[in-house]
Amino acid sequence: MSISIEVETPRLVLRQWRSADHAPFAALNGDPRVTEYLLPLTAAESDALAGRLAAGIDEHGWGFWAVEAPGVAPFIGFVGIKPLQPTLPFAPGVEIGWRLARPHWGKGYASEAAAAALKVGFEQVGLDEIVAFTVTGNQRSRAVMERLGMRADLNPFDHPAVPEGSPLRQHVLYRIGRDDWRAQKNGDTDSGEAPVALG
Repeated sequence: MSISIEVETPRLVLRQWRSADHAPFAALNGDPRVTEYLLPLTAAESDALAGRLAAGIDEHGWGFWAVEAPGVAPFIGFVGIKPLQPTLPFAPGVEIGWRLARPHWGKGYASEAAAAALKVGFEQVGLDEIVAFTVTGNQRSRAVMERLGMRADLNPFDHPAVPEGSPLRQHVLYRIGRDDWRAQKNGDTDSGEAPVALG
């Protein structure tokens, strides 16, 4: 892929990963509050994940971007869209997801960046639907999904990558279609988000 998408919002930049992101990403993934609803990662596993996410952006031009907050921090986590793992019961498709360092919670960054990622998915990638999922009890992440206009499926599912018996196994799935996204967007004022294609 010769063109990658970089996204600018009023406060954030969603961009390709850099080697300098690995240390703060490992710290983020080592924070028990951040990983309360996730499987924990060692530093080596965190570095490997960053490498896979960067490779996905290289392949598609979009993915789970590294997020920086200019004037605040050069790296605060990731937000973006990426193809679903084929083992998930609702694959194939594209998911939206986020993971931010705890000092940057409660500032609206996840919602701001995720709204921009939805715009890329529907307007530039041409997706018909985007999904999101999280552990059933993760109310913080579910609140972001609902602020984005996503709707929860009635039935939860067991995540195949989480061991049986784990309290993290049961997940809830949220969805939003392009038509619903357009309808809600038409009721909002322009947020000033500006996806930019970079060579």
